[in-house]
Amino acid sequence: MGVMDKMRKSTSVILWVLIFSFGVLWMLADTNMFDVIQQGPRTLGSVNGESISLEEYNNRLQYYTQQYSERTGNSMTPEVRAQYEQQSWNDLVNSRLLQDKMDDLGIHVTDQEVVDMITGPNPDPLIRQNFANEDGTIDRVALQSWAEAPENTQLLISIEQQMRQKRQQQKMNNYLQSSMDVSDYEVEQYYIRNNTRADVSFVRFPYADVSNSEISVSEDDLREYYNNNQDKYERKESYRITYVSFDKTPTKEDTTRTFEEMNRLQSEFVTAENDSLFFNRYQSDMEYSVKTANKDEIRELYQPVLDVSVGKVTDVIQDGGRLFLLKKLDETANEVTFTVFGRDITADPIATIDARAETADDFSFYAQEDGFKGEAERRDLEISEAFATKGNNFISGIGQSQQIMRFLESAYEGQISDPLELNEQFVVIKVNEITEAGVEPFEEVEDQIRTVVTNNKRKQQIVTNVEDLISQNSDLKSIAEAAGKEVMTVESLAKSDATIEGAGREPKVVGAIFGLNEGEQSPAIEGTSAAFVVQLDELYEADLDNLTADERQRIRQQLRRQKNQAFMNTWIEQLKKEADIEDNRAQLLRG
Repeated sequence: MGVMDKMRKSTSVILWVLIFSFGVLWMLADTNMFDVIQQGPRTLGSVNGESISLEEYNNRLQYYTQQYSERTGNSMTPEVRAQYEQQSWNDLVNSRLLQDKMDDLGIHVTDQEVVDMITGPNPDPLIRQNFANEDGTIDRVALQSWAEAPENTQLLISIEQQMRQKRQQQKMNNYLQSSMDVSDYEVEQYYIRNNTRADVSFVRFPYADVSNSEISVSEDDLREYYNNNQDKYERKESYRITYVSFDKTPTKEDTTRTFEEMNRLQSEFVTAENDSLFFNRYQSDMEYSVKTANKDEIRELYQPVLDVSVGKVTDVIQDGGRLFLLKKLDETANEVTFTVFGRDITADPIATIDARAETADDFSFYAQEDGFKGEAERRDLEISEAFATKGNNFISGIGQSQQIMRFLESAYEGQISDPLELNEQFVVIKVNEITEAGVEPFEEVEDQIRTVVTNNKRKQQIVTNVEDLISQNSDLKSIAEAAGKEVMTVESLAKSDATIEGAGREPKVVGAIFGLNEGEQSPAIEGTSAAFVVQLDELYEADLDNLTADERQRIRQQLRRQKNQAFMNTWIEQLKKEADIEDNRAQLLRG
């Protein structure tokens, strides 16, 4: 009764609070405030204040989708689509960054230039490829009809954007190449590196020859290395997650369905007059081909074809996840000719895939309501753990997934995802821990540091031993005998090589070899896996008189492409760091 009395005494206060609250809500509704809140961000993002619209993003993605479908004949898997979604975003961001820079430099692309790339006298290779006559000329009528067709409007917009970006890139490349030309000296040095060779002898002293028991590593050694090399232990943002998965593999019912479909096709395959068209019409997962095999050598899987008459088709044969029908085309005393129609057993998109998706969606909903672990236990689902690092699409235990990383990079600790569809499964994820970027604590990397410091001391010990051997022995042979080693030789080692036969990848040693004079012996060289003493036996220097004009031009073009690509990659990343990039994809595309 005490509680009820308190409520009755407070009735007037509660009424005034409610009246005031309704008044505020009514006022906010009248100003369309809730519409604004519900709408959220109005654009997909922006670069330096210039917006990226959802429409142009969708146009870009549609272009990639159509290109993928035409190239492969398949629709995109969820993971492939996620990759192209990221590529579409990157394209638009890069386009804005380049446009800003080109505006600064006075580089522009006019509408007429874009039109010329599509319908001009010398159209872009993409247009030429799709509208070329047999004689190589452009079918102008077909091109014009395609460009004016209403159903091609969105695709045409996407192509125009691509052409504009491509032309911008060409102009930018021309601008950059004019300031990044390749000199004759660079061409000649490249030719010399790839055509100068040497015969060498060497003795190799593996670092593994020094055991751990011979090395003493103190706590001070570890701390000193850590303090002097903290840049090596910078970590990116990382995520520890748990997840449950819902398998998308075909069920027993899917197998039965595919068997029944293949059984129905058997009689039609027998009467088919054109087997190639039959393969295409009924969407064989194997390309049409005619096989001829010796009867004694035919593989076991195909042996049922021996038991049917010419023109007949075998019963359905199963091998793993694929079913086969074999049609005998011809037969001699020793050989049989046949063709193989194959169908993969796939999960039914509704009965299996949609059902699994609904189950995953139910789990996600109730896990957010009742707890991830409790709901998994209630449904008898296995909870797995995984680890991921920002910027790396590989998730331990799951594999590559752009979708998961996109979720994680905008998630918070404790958040449970909606179902994410991967190629073979749906997954629902709970974010258990997010570790911010920074230097890893000493305690977490102590074992790694101990290994590095131990290896460094082992290297120092070997190099010191080799230096002592060199001081006490006059030539390579006596050094090898004193150490119980063998003198090894390599002929025609190229100056551009990074690997030494019998020694593995040793770029530093190769560089030291070509710094010697013919007949000269080196001091101790600290390599990747061992210390070396080498002797340059004979040097075959490249002769620039053999460098032809055509070869000179080919090298120049190759070096220019390498320079340009390296510069562009670095430059774009630098522009991104300096730019104000707003990314609203997590809010606008989450549905």
